[in-house]
Amino acid sequence: MVDRVTFSCLADIKAAGFDDIIDVRAPAEFADDHLPGAMSLPVFSDAERAEVGTIYVQEDPFKARKVGAALVAKNAARHLETALADRPGGWRPLVYCWRGGQRSGSFASILHQIGWRVSLIEGGYKSYRRLVVQMLYDAPLPDQLVLIDGGTGTGKTALLAELAAQGAQVLDLEALAQHRGSLLGGQAGGQPSQKTFESRLAMALVGMDLARPVFVEAESAKIGRLRLPPSLWQAMLRADHIRLEAPLAARAQYLAGSYGDVVADMAELQARLSHLVPFHGHELVERWQAMALGGDHQALAAELVAQHYDPSYARATRRARDPLAVIELAGMGRAELFAVAQQVLAMEFNASAEG
Repeated sequence: MVDRVTFSCLADIKAAGFDDIIDVRAPAEFADDHLPGAMSLPVFSDAERAEVGTIYVQEDPFKARKVGAALVAKNAARHLETALADRPGGWRPLVYCWRGGQRSGSFASILHQIGWRVSLIEGGYKSYRRLVVQMLYDAPLPDQLVLIDGGTGTGKTALLAELAAQGAQVLDLEALAQHRGSLLGGQAGGQPSQKTFESRLAMALVGMDLARPVFVEAESAKIGRLRLPPSLWQAMLRADHIRLEAPLAARAQYLAGSYGDVVADMAELQARLSHLVPFHGHELVERWQAMALGGDHQALAAELVAQHYDPSYARATRRARDPLAVIELAGMGRAELFAVAQQVLAMEFNASAEG
């Protein structure tokens, strides 16, 4: 008999110790969100899922189940001959579908008959999603976040990487969101879905000791098109913060180097700059586009910082209390960031103080 497991919290999933987590839903469902680390072995393709659903609603549920069973058998055979061909006799997979019903049950039954110790998630993906929502929407997060704040180009992301290298707990929201958080911050491949972002975020938090400081870059309520969930956003509004400052020339040099992928796609850069026309008018934006075409990237970065990013930052930034420290950087080289990270880690934080 196939075992059914119930997870009461996200940490239970990490601690369960299964060899593989298998998502048998259709590819489009998997793309929207899935358990972190899960492999996609669909028992229906997207088209097959639509076909079975149509038969169920418009023709006959019995016929739909018969067609569905044939498709599950066909697709399961393909997975056994390919993705699962090398799995040993002691393999322990965890299988799930949308609600833990027929799709996962049918596939798990086949694996069980082979002799593998297979388990099903009770309630399927929906039960996992409820745990994510509970963490990020329903319950407040512990107040141990410390924001690394500052204008665009002050090395916040680079400092987070250095803090992580020195053993600090770091929540890299821009990496999870696949976006650098600014107008020009899009990355190759685009952003994940909102649900996938939240899954990544929740599982990252599960892996941390939330009684200790967690360093996170100060962001607005959205990173690109993705929203920060309420529990995280409220914790960020309450958090202590450290502000970084740097000379304009150093910031421009840092940005010109950090945004090399954006500069490499000139058509995309021109398109992104055109979005600034409502804020700065055609004449100034055309000047910036000409600077980009002419390869004057550092000067372009300096003007964008001075005329767009810094004014936007000043309008948007309203902290509940003064920064713990204001740190002046002459540049964003490795040696200076190493020293600043040590300075930050030597501080005492009281993230739970009243704002």
